[in-house]
Amino acid sequence: MGGLAVKEKTDVLIIGGGVTGCFIARELSSYDLDITLVEKEADVCTGTSKANTALVHAGFNADTNKLKGQLNVRGNELYHERVQHELDVPLEWLGAMVVAEDEADIPKLEAILENGKANGVPDLEIARGDRLYELEPKLSDDAVAALFAPTAGIVNPFELTVALANNAVRNGAEVILEAGVEDIEDKGDYKRVKTAKGEIEAQIVINAAGLYADKVANMVGIDKFEITPRRGEYYLYDKKAGVDLQRTIFPVPTEVSKGIVVTPTDERNLLIGPNAEEIDDVENKATTRDGLDHVMEGANKTIPGLSKRGVIKEFAGLRPAIKETGDFLIEASDQVSGFINVAGIQSPGLASSPAIAEMVVGLVEEELDGLEEDPEFDPNYQGPPKFRHMDHQQQAELVAENKDYGQIICRCETVSKGEIIDAIREPVGARTVNAIKRRVRPGAGRCQGGFCEPKVVNILAEELGIEENEVKLEHENSQLLTEKTKAPLMEEVGE
Repeated sequence: MGGLAVKEKTDVLIIGGGVTGCFIARELSSYDLDITLVEKEADVCTGTSKANTALVHAGFNADTNKLKGQLNVRGNELYHERVQHELDVPLEWLGAMVVAEDEADIPKLEAILENGKANGVPDLEIARGDRLYELEPKLSDDAVAALFAPTAGIVNPFELTVALANNAVRNGAEVILEAGVEDIEDKGDYKRVKTAKGEIEAQIVINAAGLYADKVANMVGIDKFEITPRRGEYYLYDKKAGVDLQRTIFPVPTEVSKGIVVTPTDERNLLIGPNAEEIDDVENKATTRDGLDHVMEGANKTIPGLSKRGVIKEFAGLRPAIKETGDFLIEASDQVSGFINVAGIQSPGLASSPAIAEMVVGLVEEELDGLEEDPEFDPNYQGPPKFRHMDHQQQAELVAENKDYGQIICRCETVSKGEIIDAIREPVGARTVNAIKRRVRPGAGRCQGGFCEPKVVNILAEELGIEENEVKLEHENSQLLTEKTKAPLMEEVGE
């Protein structure tokens, strides 16, 4: 994993290491198939999957005339039925509220309620009066009613994607990083895929390349869709910012937007956003003053008193939308045999991803005229210990077993050296500073790495057997250090 792509052949090649690609790899690893996933970056979960609202939507807003609506509802079911039991990842059912601040919006809530019931979303209710503030004490005094959906949840998208990749590898799949796809030749019975780390022949190719899915499809002559990047901007608050929210809060949606969401994260930071802006550049993740002002203004409509005080990070994520349909595109190509497109996976893509994988397995089965289950498949994944979530007795026992857990590297998030080493040594191990941050959180707290980042660099260099100035922040040529500072000075004074 991460080395040269010496593998010459595979049954199924998945392009893209986001949550969708990793769900697909994990599901296909339950069958008697050789599975390979290639990702152009140095880690999984570096694109759309790492910069979103981290919600498992209940499906009450889902338009089941569209594929994404159908898969949202099924995906939520699979998170409840399987994902929460099989994968050791942060997943909580806090519930979501759609809040009306005008009596004129009550019919909209009732319409959403009926749509949700028709979709099979359980236990929906419209709350009024004291019930509103019982569900969420921080709501605006102007709130008159809210639709409450208890089956909505929050998940950690980084840990989820990494868990899926690790589980797939433990079940025989291979993940090759820094292996961007450069060209694909259609050879009829197979595809020859040229990557930055070598060529791989695959019987089936699954295009889950996110923002680059249209470009990958173009490599085999498919031009039926175009990806339009849709940028969303966010504020992330420090845990100690003083806003202890209980639920995910939406305003009543308009025809063009779901509005600004206010939600706790799995670590109880407050997250607000996103806005939605169509842009041309798939690399443009810059935040804007106007966009962030819009986010803050929208969030204050449902949860008043929010300000920039306590904000520790502003960021933007891009959604790979297909503008013409506004829907997912998941299909085996009728132009190129053995080529499956999984494109346009925007919101509710995270919620839909297990159902997307389920659907893709069905397409692969049709392409191969049947699949045979692997009797040794293990769907369960147990992640490394999380020191900050243990009580004192558990921490003492862990340190007694391994002293590295007693050395705290990140004070803001209480992250130990042992956890960082675990993240590096996993099957799909961390190779960059940001990969460590996504897995175990050093640098995710209020100082944003000011204290711990040099120590993380040291540990990465030691574990990977490289020099500190070779350690990357994220992408190629993103080294943090250039040279040692003391050595030239020592030479000058003759020491």
